[in-house]
Amino acid sequence: MHSTSSDSGASLAQLLPPSTIIKLVVAWAVVIAFQIGGHTWLHAPIAPVTAIIAFVVLFATILVAAFGVVHEADHLAHQLGEPYGTLILTLSIVSIEVILIAAVILGPGENPTIARDSIFAVMMIILNLVTGLCLLLGGLRYGEQEYNSQGALAYVAITLLLVGIGLILPNTLSTGNGTFWPVQAVAFAVLTVVLYGAFLLMQMRGYRRFFVQPELGALTIPLAAPAKGSVAVSRKKLDTRGNIIRSITLLALILPIVLLAHDLAILIDFGIESAGAPLALGGVIIAIIVFTPESITAIRAALNNELQRAVNLCLGAFVSTVGLTVPAVLVVGLITGKTVIMGISPTETVLLAMTIGVTAFSFLGQRTSAVQGLLHLMLFAIYAVLLFVT
Repeated sequence: MHSTSSDSGASLAQLLPPSTIIKLVVAWAVVIAFQIGGHTWLHAPIAPVTAIIAFVVLFATILVAAFGVVHEADHLAHQLGEPYGTLILTLSIVSIEVILIAAVILGPGENPTIARDSIFAVMMIILNLVTGLCLLLGGLRYGEQEYNSQGALAYVAITLLLVGIGLILPNTLSTGNGTFWPVQAVAFAVLTVVLYGAFLLMQMRGYRRFFVQPELGALTIPLAAPAKGSVAVSRKKLDTRGNIIRSITLLALILPIVLLAHDLAILIDFGIESAGAPLALGGVIIAIIVFTPESITAIRAALNNELQRAVNLCLGAFVSTVGLTVPAVLVVGLITGKTVIMGISPTETVLLAMTIGVTAFSFLGQRTSAVQGLLHLMLFAIYAVLLFVT
C-alpha cells in the first residue's frame, strides 16, 4: 500500500518541478517576443547579426522545449510500460519533426527537398550515429547486451518497405524528378499510414512481447500470452492525475515549437543561402534539433543495460519518422501546390542500402557487441564527409 501511494499522491510541485516551470516560462516568453517583434526582426533583408542572434535564441528555445517534451514523455513511459511509453516518446518527437519540416516547406524560400533531406538525415543520425553509440558504449560496459531480435527485425523489415516507397520508388516513376504524381501521392500516403497504424496496433497488442526486454533464458520461448501477474509485477500503479498533468505539460511544451517553427524556417533558408551551404544541411539541422533529446535517452538506456528500450527508441523513431513524415509532407505539398521531391540521389541510395544491411545484420542474433557499434559509426562518418564533399 505504501509503495503505490506515493505515486498516486504526488503533489503538483513534484509533477511540475522548478526545471519544468522554467522551460515553460522561457519557451512561452520567446514565443511572445517573436509574436510581437518577429515580423520586424525577420523582415527581408535580414541583418546578419540579427539573423545569428535570432537563430541561436530560436534553436536553443526549441531544443529546451524538446528536452522538456522528452522529460514528460519519459515519465509517462515509466508509468505505462513498454512499448506504450516508448511510443508516446517517439510520436511526440516525430510530431515536432513534421511541424518543422512543414514550416520550411511553407516558408518564403523554395526548398522542395527538405522533407527528403530531413528523413535521410534522421536515418543516418538515428540508425548509425545513435545506434552505433548505444552498441559501442553498451558493449564496452557490459560486453554483450540482450534484446528481442524478433522486435528488432520487425522494425528493420518495415523500415526497408517504408523507405523504399518514400525515398527510392519516386526515382523510378515517369515524373522524372523524384516526385509522385498527385494520385500516387494520395495513394502512397494512405497506404503508408495504414501500414504504420497496423504495425502500431500489432506492436501494442498481439506482438507486444517482441518489443519488451527479454528475461534471461526466455529468448527462445514461442509467442504466447504472458502469464497472469507477469506484467503487474513490474508495472507501477497508474497515477491518473499525474499522467493527465504531465500530458498537458507535454502539449504546453510542444505548442511553442509549433509557433516558433516558421521563424526558424526563415532563418534556416537565409543561413543556407547566405553561406552557400548544401541544401541538405537544413534537413540535418532539423534532425539534430528534434532527435538530440531522444538520442540522449537511448544512449542512457544502453548504458543502463536496457538495450531493448534503446532499440525501441532508435529503430522505432525512424519507423515513426517515415510512417508519419512522408504522408504529412505529401499532403502539405498537395494542399499548398508546393513541389515535394522525395527521391534520393544514387549516392544516398547506396548509403541507405548499406545502413539497412548493417542494421539487419546487427540485430540478427540475440546479443550485440561493441564491434557492431563501430560499423554503424563508420557509416555515419562516411555520410558526414559526403554531406560537404561530393
